Amino acid sequence: MRKILLVLMLPIFLAACGAESKWAPDEDVQRAIYRHDGPTSITLFTVISNRSNAGAHAGLMINGSQRILFDPAGTWWSPSIPERNDVHFGITPRVLSYYIDYHTRETFHTVMQTVIVSPEVAEAAIRAVQAHGAAPKAYCTQSITTVLQTLPGFEGIKTTFYPKKAMQQFGRIPGVKEHTVHDDDTDDNSGLLLAQQQNRY
Repeated sequence: MRKILLVLMLPIFLAACGAESKWAPDEDVQRAIYRHDGPTSITLFTVISNRSNAGAHAGLMINGSQRILFDPAGTWWSPSIPERNDVHFGITPRVLSYYIDYHTRETFHTVMQTVIVSPEVAEAAIRAVQAHGAAPKAYCTQSITTVLQTLPGFEGIKTTFYPKKAMQQFGRIPGVKEHTVHDDDTDDNSGLLLAQQQNRY
């Protein structure tokens, strides 16, 4: 009975996850390519409800030969950022701030966990998320943990649908650094999406 209830409640826990398949043209992807000058790394984003303390969504940023964002079944988007099946290209500091601000508001906070990896692992992660394909609705964390467990150093990650469970597993990786972001913005983030349209980057 407990397992049945958990299955029935899963869509509620993951209500922030959506799904849409997209495929940006090659020229748009090439034009958007950006590499942050920091070390090659993998960052897990976990969005947590301030009311229930339940995980609501998860995303994965990879900084390798370029910095991309794997946001499976996510609802964030930008008209200036090319996307291919949940992989967003050109994650500049401004784009990253929009992504974090979109999820972080009066009812949610965001936990960022970063692990420095070798260039080879970063490239393997980039290839893995690009090969994954668009995730079905509510499969954000399942998709991310499925990708992570294929990477050297992340073999201990077990597949899960629950963002906080993924966050706890990621937090046990040696060398992980964690940062939590809070914001008192209202839940209506339509203004942020409008700002993205007006500020091409």
